[in-house]
Amino acid sequence: MKKIIYLDNNATTQLDENILNIIIKNSKNPANPSSIHYYGREAKKKLIKSREEIASFFQVSPNEIIFTSGGTEGANLAIKGFLQNKKGHIITTDIEHACVKQTLNSLKDNLEITNIRVGKYGAPSPEDIEKNIKENTLAIIISAVNSETGVKADIDKIAEIALKYNIPYIVDGVALLGKDIFKIHPGISCMFFSAHKIHAPQGIGFAFIRSSFLISPIITGGHQEYQKRAGTENLASIMALAETIRLLKKDQKRNIEHIKNLRDLFETLLKDNLPKIIINGETERICNTSNISFIGVDSDVFLICLDQNNIAASAGSACSSLAKRPSNVLKAMNLPEEIVKSSIRFSFSKYTTEEEIVSSVNTIIDIYTSLLKSK
Repeated sequence: MKKIIYLDNNATTQLDENILNIIIKNSKNPANPSSIHYYGREAKKKLIKSREEIASFFQVSPNEIIFTSGGTEGANLAIKGFLQNKKGHIITTDIEHACVKQTLNSLKDNLEITNIRVGKYGAPSPEDIEKNIKENTLAIIISAVNSETGVKADIDKIAEIALKYNIPYIVDGVALLGKDIFKIHPGISCMFFSAHKIHAPQGIGFAFIRSSFLISPIITGGHQEYQKRAGTENLASIMALAETIRLLKKDQKRNIEHIKNLRDLFETLLKDNLPKIIINGETERICNTSNISFIGVDSDVFLICLDQNNIAASAGSACSSLAKRPSNVLKAMNLPEEIVKSSIRFSFSKYTTEEEIVSSVNTIIDIYTSLLKSK
């Protein structure tokens, strides 16, 4: 089988081989950090060390790091954990990931929700957010990055507004981690992340929950995770995640530069050869994402052709891929239908090579040219 060129890293990433070895090594012994015997005590030490490693990366207190099963649980913990049984006003956008949008929708009977429009820029204006604050505004819930376009929100300015009005700010940080260097602003109350987007295992994630941000657990039972998330911790995956964060701390500047150079090369080669393509959200973006419209060709047809030629890409968020409808994100940006229906997302990683970029561009050019001729 010919090697597949994987350009769908916003869906999930290749597991780092060193990280896989950590999982295997630490899955051999029984390891429940709540047990009081030798194995339990050793597991507890490893859990504490992993939490400290991650907290150090973000320069926060270890007791503000809560392990989850991933981004979706992080969103539910932050949103439901804070808003359940509350009534009031929420500020968000209509381009949020499904884990945020659907979680808010499940609470809509008690909430008045304002969706800030993003327009062609692809991110909400901090000024629009401030204009929409009300006396009963309970929270601002806006992602750091849109995973379909890679467009960044100005989370620091939004956090300053949240701090000014003493309103909790919940941030989906899944698409940001590993693709941009940032600090958690004092105005951010909660920020959640997923491991499988940064070459760590699927099924593990964590949330930064500021000590002053009071939430109730949504998974109840035991005392684990400072009584915010019951259940025996997935220690092997937590240790793998902590090692991934340690490597990220050491390598992220170099990795980001490498990925950005590849993305820029990819876009430049395509634009030079296919001047009619449109890059959606060509503004402040994370380093690894290109959302491109190939005008005149349906994205589903294009994706099938790419797959047949051993290139993996997507039309948008993997969590919404089965919906079989045009991207809500691009529609919210008020882009014409022909742009929305012809858009494909390419996302790169530290493992992507220049050779793969050049090869995939040549294949894309051939496919696009052939599909246009066949119409």
